[in-house]
Amino acid sequence: MVPGRRRGKVRIILLSVIVLALVLTGTAPAGSGERVVSLREALDYSLANNHAIRAFSESLSAEEEEVGIARSFLLPKLRFEERYMRTNNPTFAFMAKLNQARFKEADFAVGSLNAPDPVNDYQTSISFEQPLFAPRAYIGIRMARNSADAKGNEFERKKAEIAMQVFKAYLGIQTAKAYVDVSRRAVGDAKEHLRIAEARYNSETGLYSDKLRAEVALSSAEEGLVKARKNLAVAKRRLGLLLGLSEPVDVPEDRLYLDVKSLEYYYQASASRKDLKSLETKYRNAGNMLKMADAGYLPVVGLGGSYQLNDHERPLGSEGDSWQITAFLRWEILDGFKREHERRQAKHRIAETGEYLEGLKKEIYLGVYDSYLGVEEAEKSLSLARTALAAANEGERLVRVRYENSLSTIVDLLDVQTNLDSARAAVVEKEAAYLTSVAELFYQSGTILQDFGINYGN
Repeated sequence: MVPGRRRGKVRIILLSVIVLALVLTGTAPAGSGERVVSLREALDYSLANNHAIRAFSESLSAEEEEVGIARSFLLPKLRFEERYMRTNNPTFAFMAKLNQARFKEADFAVGSLNAPDPVNDYQTSISFEQPLFAPRAYIGIRMARNSADAKGNEFERKKAEIAMQVFKAYLGIQTAKAYVDVSRRAVGDAKEHLRIAEARYNSETGLYSDKLRAEVALSSAEEGLVKARKNLAVAKRRLGLLLGLSEPVDVPEDRLYLDVKSLEYYYQASASRKDLKSLETKYRNAGNMLKMADAGYLPVVGLGGSYQLNDHERPLGSEGDSWQITAFLRWEILDGFKREHERRQAKHRIAETGEYLEGLKKEIYLGVYDSYLGVEEAEKSLSLARTALAAANEGERLVRVRYENSLSTIVDLLDVQTNLDSARAAVVEKEAAYLTSVAELFYQSGTILQDFGINYGN
């Protein structure tokens, strides 16, 4: 067998082994078999599987349980207790025998009363307590519901935050792809310049130094392509992470389009931003804290009762049994001025939350205004970048023609190529900046989920 053919056959066998190993181990080269998702699919998936969203969901569920905890103070309490006592205390020994129904006439003897023998007493009791009037508990339930509502609004705002991050990551992949395309075109142009320089050198109409400069320019362009591909791979991983996945995720090539409405529309929409609604609920709850402090001056009224078994020999024994029903009124007359301090503290909390609320309203107003102007600025910058790209394309074409006809130097050609590469990259950057600024306007005004077709509560 010819040595070259033998080596070729060995290579084929090795390649087959590698492919088989990849199939068996479930792996594949980078970039193959990647999940491709649309923006809506990415948003829906992230809002269900993003780790921060799932953690916040658990936090919301925990907050909602506070309502049940607060309500429990109004529900009956039932307790079971088994207690053992051994004593020669005259009073307790006397009561133990009475409760056990073992008291005899001889137990009235003065000696037995003053120095009784040790007595065992197993006490089995079931008791209950039912509040009938507990003003602090009523207010506590209201506060717990408000806190859960505030947390729910914070959860919706968290969804908007994650949606913004997913959009940026999604756009980041498309932008990274555009940079890869720009880098490829730069490599292609650099190869063409090198071909022209080599042709001129070979025909003895150009310099060897031109050929070397063109080779350096090609190496630089290829280095830029390597970096662009690396950034694309990282961008895919970043989107996968936001979706709660460990593998990279790809997106379609279709460019995004976002519709922008009037500034007044976003001002009006921002009044319903979920974090603002949450803070408004907390402000109302601060008022409930004052009511809670005032309720401390009122009594608590309720019923109680118990059924008790007593035995001197065994647990759960029933030598004697008894029951009692009670009605109670607890009124704390003096508590060391605790309630007065609670009232003053509540007033300070109301003022504090009110200041935060007013500050957030103004901050949202400014954020919407700044974002709207940012959209206008980004749109104008994109238009200028596209104009500059058209000029750079024409400039590169003219200088390339002049260089081919020995009317310009290689330095001139490489300079205009650098300008062209920069102009292409600038258009990609400005397109991404424009879309990001629009999404930021959606986020600042609180409409981002609706604008992306996602309803609250999903």
